[in-house]
This record gives sequence, structure tokens and C-alpha cells, in this order.
Amino acid sequence: MTGAPVAIQARPELPLLADECCTQLVRDPISASQAADLAYILKALADPTRLRLVSMVAAHEGGEACVCDLTDPLGLTQPTISHHLKILVDAGIFTRDKRGKWAYYALVPGALNAVSAVLSTAS
Repeated sequence: MTGAPVAIQARPELPLLADECCTQLVRDPISASQAADLAYILKALADPTRLRLVSMVAAHEGGEACVCDLTDPLGLTQPTISHHLKILVDAGIFTRDKRGKWAYYALVPGALNAVSAVLSTAS
């Protein structure tokens, strides 16, 4: 049975990565809370499978992909891929959109740019 798509909200944008306070690590010291937020995001990205998922979903036609599109290329089972995708959604890297029995994932616009800006040494 398929109904209207149900949008699943991603984790709210983390304060460290919000446009108004995108502090570079090398310019201004960050607080303990900001360090914890950034570590949470970096930990989500610090896995070879999750890095491949970010690349595959971002490069996929339309900029979104279903788990069913990712199992064969990764050679992993659906539950394993879903686990990795959940970590990326929880970290604010991906959004999740439920359509019928499938969930489609897309990169949060600007998420990787925000991480890059925090880590940048450019002024």
C-alpha cells in the first residue's frame, strides 16, 4: 500500500555549523559544546562505508538514493546500509524521506560546506 510521501525530519542543524557562528578552529577557540557537536559529525563521517555513501548519494541521479540503490554497489546488506544511513541522518549530513516502504536519502544542502568551513585555515 503506497500513500503520500512522509517526510522524516533530519536532526536540527548543529549550532557550530549554523551560518551565523561558523567559527574556524584555527581562528577562534571553540567551546566544549561546539567541540562535542563537531566531533559527533566528524565521527559520523569517519567511516569508509559512510564516506562512500555520502559520495554515492550525492552523485546519484537527482541527488537522492534509496537503500535499494546502494546495496549492490556496496556489497552490504540492507540492514547494514540502513544503520550507516541512520548515523548520517542523525549527524545532520543526510535527510530521509519515506515513500511507501522505501526511504530516500539526500545530502543536506550545505552540510559538507559547513564542516569544511569550520576546518578551513583560509581567512
